[in-house]
Amino acid sequence: MLLLFLAGCVPIPLPAGTAPVSASPTPSVTPSLTVSPTLTATAIPSPTGTPTLTPTPEPVVLAGAGDISICGQDGDDRTAQLLASLPGEVFTAGDNSNEQGKPVQYRQCFDGSWGRLMPRLHPAPGNHDYGTDEGFPYFAYFGDRAGPPGRGYYSYELGAWHILALNSNCEYAGGCGVDSPQERWLREDLLSHPSRCTLAYWHHPRWSSGLHGSDARTDAFWRALYDFGAEVIISGHDHHYERFAPQTPDGERDDRRGIRQFIAGTGGAGLRGYGEILPLSEVRYNDTFGVLVFTLYPDRYEWQFLSVEDARVIDSGADVCHP
Repeated sequence: MLLLFLAGCVPIPLPAGTAPVSASPTPSVTPSLTVSPTLTATAIPSPTGTPTLTPTPEPVVLAGAGDISICGQDGDDRTAQLLASLPGEVFTAGDNSNEQGKPVQYRQCFDGSWGRLMPRLHPAPGNHDYGTDEGFPYFAYFGDRAGPPGRGYYSYELGAWHILALNSNCEYAGGCGVDSPQERWLREDLLSHPSRCTLAYWHHPRWSSGLHGSDARTDAFWRALYDFGAEVIISGHDHHYERFAPQTPDGERDDRRGIRQFIAGTGGAGLRGYGEILPLSEVRYNDTFGVLVFTLYPDRYEWQFLSVEDARVIDSGADVCHP
């Protein structure tokens, strides 16, 4: 039996046959997802010398995964049940329907699992979501939550964080490269929404040790987000969990300004193995389905990857936002 030791966690017994997990030290974090709805207060000196209390935002939670629903399988039911027990908002990292993206697959399969989370859901499309009628059923099912039809990318605010859902299905989104409509929109959006803390997600990972491997189609996204000091990028497509060290758009380690990328293709579709293990890959796991959970503070963040098996903590850590 393999024992996994992670910073801030007790040893976690993993089932026999689990793929090797490597981890570098990360800041300690208590595995708790309780978020108070109240506000704390900070004393700010007033001109008269009498302190006034200014509310300080409490942390918010963002959780989710990609590669979710296949009719006749129950993986998506299990991840949906886990998400339903958590507070906060829910993201999807694409392939919401991991089949052909047909209307019936959204209505009869996705809707019965993750569909119950719709009031909290913020989806991004994957290649399977474009499998029918150039993605029309995806946009019809999610409506305004999917962003403008024909684009599939949008942004929103969550607590003190700026969140971006992007579309890495470049042929359907007008391109992903430098000076494409989406890349210009991304830079304009980041410029018009200055925030100390930024998180983005889309389907195809720029860096991956999975069978699909790294995908350079989103290089321009990475460069824009790096230029504006983003903290976190999440993708799916490869059906496993993986965490990378902070890195530059060129894949070089950068602990000062680098972006930390996660892969969470563990939403319910069949799990897969690995290809070439990348040098900056810190943790990999493909034994059970699970969800990636972020607790977002005004100046920092904590993460946990939770297995559907009793919400077991597989990976956890914390980091601060770039100054």
